[in-house]
Amino acid sequence: MKTKMTERGNNVCVILHNIRSVHNVGSIFRTADAAGVSKIYTTGYTPGPRDRFGRARRDFAKVALGAEATVSHEHCEDIFQALQKLRADGVQIISIEQHKNALSYKKVGIQTSHAFIFGNEVEGIGEDILRASDTILEIPMHGNKESLNVSVAVGVILFHFVM
Repeated sequence: MKTKMTERGNNVCVILHNIRSVHNVGSIFRTADAAGVSKIYTTGYTPGPRDRFGRARRDFAKVALGAEATVSHEHCEDIFQALQKLRADGVQIISIEQHKNALSYKKVGIQTSHAFIFGNEVEGIGEDILRASDTILEIPMHGNKESLNVSVAVGVILFHFVM
C-alpha cells in the first residue's frame, strides 16, 4: 500500500483511533469508499478487516460490503507514527472532536491534502493527539444527545469536505 495519498485522487485519508466496534469500522470503510477516500489508517486497538490471526472477519465484511478490498488501509499501533508519516507527505491533520478549541466544521474551508482523525466512541480523542493536530473541528449538536455515532460523524465530515 502506498504511503502517499494518490490512489483515488482526492488526497483525503481517515484515521480511526481506538474505535471499539467492528461494525462502526466496517461502516466507516463503506462510507470512505463512497466518498473516494484515499486511505484509512486504523490505530491503537481499532479492529481491521482481518483478525489477529490474519483471517478475514465476517462481521467486518458484512458491514463493509467489500469496501475493505477497494479502500487502501494500513494498521499502525502508534498513531503518532502514522501522523509523522502523513506530515512528511504534507498532509494537514484534522481531529474531529467536541473541544473548547474546536471550530464548527461548517465554518472551515480546506484546500490541502488532509487526514481526519476520529476517536473512541466514548472517550473521543485524547488531548495528546489533539495537541498534535493542526485543527480541531466539531459537528455542532442541537438536540439532547451530546454526540453522533462515530460512523455517522465520519459520513457528515467526508460528504461535507470531499463531495
